[in-house]
Amino acid sequence: MDLRNKKILVTGADGFIGSHLTEKLVEKGYKVKAFVFYNAFNSWGWLDHSPRQIRDNLEIFAGDIRDPFGVDNAVSDCDVIFHLAALIAIPYSYHSPATYVDTNINGSLNILQAARKHNVEKLIHTSTSEVYGTAQFVPITEDHPLSGQSPYSASKIGADQMAWSFYTSFDTPVATIRPFNTYGPRQSLRAVIPTLITQMANDPSRIKLGSLTPTRDFNYVGDITDAFIKVAESYRTVGTVVNAGSNFEISIADTAQAIAELMNVEISIQSESQRMRPEKSEVNRLWADNSKIKALTDWTPRYSGIEGFKKGLQHCIDWYKEPNHLKLFKTDQYNI
Repeated sequence: MDLRNKKILVTGADGFIGSHLTEKLVEKGYKVKAFVFYNAFNSWGWLDHSPRQIRDNLEIFAGDIRDPFGVDNAVSDCDVIFHLAALIAIPYSYHSPATYVDTNINGSLNILQAARKHNVEKLIHTSTSEVYGTAQFVPITEDHPLSGQSPYSASKIGADQMAWSFYTSFDTPVATIRPFNTYGPRQSLRAVIPTLITQMANDPSRIKLGSLTPTRDFNYVGDITDAFIKVAESYRTVGTVVNAGSNFEISIADTAQAIAELMNVEISIQSESQRMRPEKSEVNRLWADNSKIKALTDWTPRYSGIEGFKKGLQHCIDWYKEPNHLKLFKTDQYNI
């Protein structure tokens, strides 16, 4: 699919991945409508920090993904949808699970209904590696069993199945992309990499973390946004689920050490109980098999392996250490 002559809607455009994706689409010269979460401050989230030439070439739609009427309005003149709007913080899902059902499942249903009604040509639905739970085999293929080990992951499984049902029931042209552990500039401190960088920048002698043994397949945000676009462009991805991962795993402890080496600091790590997931909810191992997305598109990660990972980490370190960026975060508080 050639996106150059398409009107593209990005939901969650004000968020971490969504803002990077929105900027990349605009830079490519595409016509983009950014769906941002309505608020009384008229904030566009991270898009407020985008270069002027990006903001001047965006159509902004402020609304709420949970509102079917607003969603229908946003979708009505669009050809392609990148659906990223979601609640994603796992700790917050433990005490407010209903909000995850409303946003992640019902919000996705609203998008699917509107896409079907308005004959959208392609809908890219965003999943997460968390739907797999702790790996039962590695690397994890798209056929791996799904396991909702947190209310967040359960809500994403529900959204994924809703997307699949619209494809099988109504031929809605849905492709599901399943990113593994995205990291990069602008990510909130609820994620481990920015938490590590900002703590090391402030006081490397007291690094507070949860469990150190789980492994993750980390992916630089530039690779993930490229994957979104490649999945949208490929007709072969309709009706499929594809992993977007680097095919490289590393433990949280080793991630902390890699960041410390790049920042040239000696660290002392303390495990805090409030940062721990409940024992049965912890996902202990994630490692992506990315052969399917490579077969269906021409995507390949540029930040793969340990050297690629360190390159991406250096980009993050440089960004978070910038005083104007660091002041945007409450680095002295645990962010759930």
